[in-house]
Amino acid sequence: MRAIWKGAVSFGLVSIGVRLYSATEEKDIRFHQVHREDGGRIRYKRTCSVCGEEVTYDDIAKGYDIGGGEMVILTDEDFADLPLTSSRAIDVLEFVPAEQVDPILYNKAYFLEPEGAATKPYVLLRDALIDSERVAIVKVALRQREQLATLRVREGVLLLNTMLWPDEIRTPDFGFLDEDLKVRPPELAMASSLIDSMTGEFEPDVFTDDYRAALQEVIDAKVEGREVVQPEEVEEAPAAAVDLMAALKASVERAKAARGEQPAGGGGGAGEPTPISSARSAQKAAEKKAAKAPAKKTAAKKTAEKKAAEPAKKTATKKTAAKKAEPAKKTAARKTAPRKSA
Repeated sequence: MRAIWKGAVSFGLVSIGVRLYSATEEKDIRFHQVHREDGGRIRYKRTCSVCGEEVTYDDIAKGYDIGGGEMVILTDEDFADLPLTSSRAIDVLEFVPAEQVDPILYNKAYFLEPEGAATKPYVLLRDALIDSERVAIVKVALRQREQLATLRVREGVLLLNTMLWPDEIRTPDFGFLDEDLKVRPPELAMASSLIDSMTGEFEPDVFTDDYRAALQEVIDAKVEGREVVQPEEVEEAPAAAVDLMAALKASVERAKAARGEQPAGGGGGAGEPTPISSARSAQKAAEKKAAKAPAKKTAAKKTAEKKAAEPAKKTATKKTAAKKAEPAKKTAARKTAPRKSA
């Protein structure tokens, strides 16, 4: 990893030299825009909308639109005069319980590494955070912008999480919030039961980005020049419309069955049928009956053919026996006939 920032954590009268590293990286597959005909890269030029000339980075400044077609131009000197006291420091403001920080405020994460002889105070701050079960609220300036952030410990390393300012969080304004909707106690109890039946320990490594893996497979196939075969996904038929309570109850039963638990009612027997389970049972019975019908007809047809063939077979047997008996009959007749006298 490459450090993107160097500075110090200001912890009371203690200063801890640190280097800052990006703690995360995006794994998205990136594409270039190309010409469909020949695969040539599409390039964009920075041109001025007034004179039409191409502009280099050195001639680009920041402009703030004040409306009415007027623009205020700010230069690097204007930004240099801004009072950023935390330009090279991470100032610890206070320590708070981690659960008091709303996760919606978190933005980006960075690892902090001790620099030089700052290892001991670094470890001291780390262990103190662990012992107090708190996070540090800090201010830091990154890329010419002062940001609020937290310092906490992850896998033995100080982790800096930059945060959004409170006025950057939007207030939800949706119509249903003003409606007087009531949830019945049985529905709430069943929903809680569903949550209990689906409760587990969060293991992030279990989850994978299936779309990215499939897309990579398509790209690899293109590279190798082989045909890409996309297997058809088997989708379950949509269940019939049922009331909320029945859907919750069926969901609980399915979740328990997935865990190998006995359904409600005990004794290993099935619980009371729900609209969903009844519909599925009826569907399976219909499919089973439809599968048996052709087999039954085929068996009946074979039996009829066998019965029809038996008389013909017996007749053929009699004829064959009679035919074989004729030479013997003739021989016997010859022996029986009297010889002519000489």
